[in-house]
Amino acid sequence: MASNSDTSANLDTLMVDEPPVGRIRGAVRTIMIVFVIAALVLNINKIQLINFVLDNFTPAAFFTWYTQNIYEPTLIIDTSYYYVIIGLLLSQVFLVYPFSKKQANHVPYYDWVLFALTIACSGFLAYNGERIIQEGWDIRAPLDATIIAGVICMLCLEGVRRAGGGIMFGVCIFFFFYPLFAEYMPGFLWGPESEIQEFVRQHAMSSESIIGVPMRAVTNLLIGFLLFGSALVVTGGGDFFLAFATSLLGKTRGGPAKVAIISSGFFGSLSGSVISNVVTTGKITIPTMKRVGYPPAYAGAVEACASTGGALMPPVMGAVAFLMAENLNMPYADIIIAAAVPAILFYLALLLQVDNYAAKTGLKGQPASEIPKMWPTFVSGWHYLFSLAALIYMLLVMRIEVFAPYFATLLLIVTSYLTNKFRGEQTFGWSHFVELIIDAGKTIVNIVGILVGIGMIIGALSLTGVGPAFSSELLLFADGDTYKLLILGAITSFVLGMGMTVTACYIFLAVVMGSAMIESGLNPVAGHLFILYWGMMSYITPPVAVAAVAASTIAGAPAMETGFRAMRLGAILFVLPFMFAVNPTLILVGEPMAILHDVVTAIIAVWMLASALEGWLYFSGRLIGPLRVVLAMAAFGTLYPGTMTDLIGLGTLAFVYIVNRFMGARATA
Repeated sequence: MASNSDTSANLDTLMVDEPPVGRIRGAVRTIMIVFVIAALVLNINKIQLINFVLDNFTPAAFFTWYTQNIYEPTLIIDTSYYYVIIGLLLSQVFLVYPFSKKQANHVPYYDWVLFALTIACSGFLAYNGERIIQEGWDIRAPLDATIIAGVICMLCLEGVRRAGGGIMFGVCIFFFFYPLFAEYMPGFLWGPESEIQEFVRQHAMSSESIIGVPMRAVTNLLIGFLLFGSALVVTGGGDFFLAFATSLLGKTRGGPAKVAIISSGFFGSLSGSVISNVVTTGKITIPTMKRVGYPPAYAGAVEACASTGGALMPPVMGAVAFLMAENLNMPYADIIIAAAVPAILFYLALLLQVDNYAAKTGLKGQPASEIPKMWPTFVSGWHYLFSLAALIYMLLVMRIEVFAPYFATLLLIVTSYLTNKFRGEQTFGWSHFVELIIDAGKTIVNIVGILVGIGMIIGALSLTGVGPAFSSELLLFADGDTYKLLILGAITSFVLGMGMTVTACYIFLAVVMGSAMIESGLNPVAGHLFILYWGMMSYITPPVAVAAVAASTIAGAPAMETGFRAMRLGAILFVLPFMFAVNPTLILVGEPMAILHDVVTAIIAVWMLASALEGWLYFSGRLIGPLRVVLAMAAFGTLYPGTMTDLIGLGTLAFVYIVNRFMGARATA
């Protein structure tokens, strides 16, 4: 059995997106606080939050007087704004992430040099933001600007290496230099010849690379939501949701697995980091699952699947929802509405499988002494649920996605303060505010460090034309056959998604394959969700299965056994993307009655599949092998849209019940 120190070392290796705690202290800590606050103030100024509040919640006369005499936002052009944000946030990557593990607890002088150099180069580009646009510096620029463009590109590459890890760095550096040798590539991989000074200008000063779609999504939407997620953590929301899930489900059979699924799905949606989520929640949930009787590999697989699915779960979807909205030029609310049913079906499949496993093996829930009372738990954390409900209301009803996270964060802090004050407990104070800024800063800095590199991938594909060419090649090969295109898209997404973070995976696939999905006639959101789902499959599918590997380390189980268990638990993910791609009613597009019919039959199909995979059928008992195969095939048929397939699936379900009962199975559920 691995020692605790070995386990921690293995987890540290996997968690490339988590900065070493030993570096965030002293001057680095102070700089992070100041710079993150500055970035938040700039963001609030950019979205004109104060004007929105005054315009909507004060008399018109007061709004006019205030904005003319007291506050008038100083708006800078977008280009300069993006460079300032890069200067404030990318520069911190060199302070919080070490060059190598040897510097995990101190910041050497050369990291300070890189920090200062990033600020200087970003400052120069921000100062010249208007000239960059008006004079077309991405095509032809002064020598000093070209040199600085080259320096900022190198800083971005080093930043993505530190924040995203070796695999991410390898992909980014390959595509960064791709324009140099694109003319020697065959077929659709061919691109026009580019000299080095040309493509560094394109990367640094065009609107399609470093300051392209990823950076726009971060600065326009994502920062506020990351702040809200950190506010939940700092105010104790994490402990509350875990306790609340335990009070609801802990005493049911196999309760700890259900608690793990609910809590990990929630945190995964907010954090966006699958590995971080596995490690953070898995340290609590995996030992509890093992204690009630789940095998180590099974417990690890449950946590891996639940954490991976967090990036598919609205309202935040681990930052992907914002990027998808930016890519498709659609309201953010439309994205999360479309993503809701597929995500719920996935988590329903997980809950049913762990319940079936518990029923089949006779597992019980947690001891009553370990389960908090539901009502006192609810009362202790009502403000977390209230703030989350308010956020969802502002997103779906008021449609103010730009301002919603800031209002929700303020509401959460105020209600948390008043609740604790009423109870006589410690209230939200300066130390909590600092902790909030540090927690949000670590997440935002990591995402910016990765996304500047992803932006360079997009820039290279745009400059060479390989991105559109790849989509055209897929369409040509599919020859109008939607299913062939989806199969090709699934394979491509799975392979290209290996080793990438969730956000990086989606952005890369959206550029390479997104247009092919849309041009083939698929619903745009369905097409983008399809590539996202398949790009994330590598998290729970061997040989990569990084989420399963992280969970296996905590569980003390073989990595590959955990990976194959996770792949079986997440089997619905192999089918679900095809279903909503060809049948958009599952993303709530279509006639209301058709949507209702297809969602209900999908729920039944998920139940049938969960029963087949675990070999247990409610009100019938243990299933024999051949019937499990028949039931699985019926489930896949029921998922396929069509009245005939539904009737065949339901008829097969009835047949399985009759035969299983006839062969002597006893109903114990």
